[in-house]
Amino acid sequence: MITMRFATKAIHVGEEPNLKPGGYGDVVVPIHLASTFARKKLDEPTAGYEYSRTGNVTRDALEKRLAALEGAQYALAFASGMAAEATLLLSILKQGDHVVAFDDLYGGTRRLFDSVLSKFGLRFTYVDARDSTNVERAINESTRLVWLETPTNPMMRLCDINEISNIAREKGLITVVDNTFMSPYFQSPLDLGADIVVHSTTKYLSGHSDVVGGAVVLSDTKTYDKIKFNQNAIGAVPSPFDCYLVLRGIKTLAVRMERHADNALKIAEFLQSHDKVRRVHYPGLDDHPQHDLAMKQMKGFGGMISFELDGDLNYVKDFLSRLKIFIVAESLGGVESLIEHPALMTHASIPRKTRESLGITDSLIRVSVGIEDVDDLIEDLRNAF
Repeated sequence: MITMRFATKAIHVGEEPNLKPGGYGDVVVPIHLASTFARKKLDEPTAGYEYSRTGNVTRDALEKRLAALEGAQYALAFASGMAAEATLLLSILKQGDHVVAFDDLYGGTRRLFDSVLSKFGLRFTYVDARDSTNVERAINESTRLVWLETPTNPMMRLCDINEISNIAREKGLITVVDNTFMSPYFQSPLDLGADIVVHSTTKYLSGHSDVVGGAVVLSDTKTYDKIKFNQNAIGAVPSPFDCYLVLRGIKTLAVRMERHADNALKIAEFLQSHDKVRRVHYPGLDDHPQHDLAMKQMKGFGGMISFELDGDLNYVKDFLSRLKIFIVAESLGGVESLIEHPALMTHASIPRKTRESLGITDSLIRVSVGIEDVDDLIEDLRNAF
């Protein structure tokens, strides 16, 4: 059997043509729209399929590919990143359990934790995980899980996945890493010691801003069985067409991520040199406080940047209104460049005092750098300034 490297897996795994008798040799997996599957034998589902919430051929192809890209045994696809996170935590935690989480998280994740899951008796403590000892100090007798983003959204802060995973493992805890920003192309949390990876497949994995989805990826069979049960019981699964779109997007993930990162570094350097920019947050810059850690645990620096303008909220609004190529919109990871204001958009659900303590001020802007011609992007920014 041929050992496939990343870009080859991204194109072929899960879409192996069926050349057996009765197969059609499809090079692209068909979109299996059937909601239910006929049985020839009453007590035996045909080919293992009975109902599309429980299992679907197109979804199985996507899950197989996601597992391969993260170097895992299993993957489960969901209707959104938030559905993936909620189903994961409800599957492996119980009332009274405690989670230690990075304080600089995507606003939707903190909203899920604080406004939804806390009502089910789960408790959350947020720490600055840039210092691994902060994570260790926050662990108590009720702690069951450590939740990390690295780089974080939107401040682009990093934590040492290997070091924190070792701390958690010694105490019998599960480590979860949201790998959405880097994608499996630039970062492999499971190889660094994490137990579970989550993704918003809406972002870089699909890459075209035309589908919403999420995923949980892992190798532990017992944990997988729990999440798989609730994937079916709760039912927040993606449609076959959504799965097809993510499968199609992943085929170009390797080449897209290279272009995203190349463009992002050039734009970060441009912003860094501009007198209207107070600070740029991008791990690929030599002066990023955790550049060395980025070099150690990442294979590239990704396409996400945040920066602080030297001006008030009115100046920020004026700047954003002048852009012609960058699209002012939430989300990230698409081929087109998106730009947004975290305090008013993606992180508006976080209380102002908490936002500002994390550095999410009115002057902060987040950029998802696309794969357009970088000179056009820089010219667009220059004109807006």
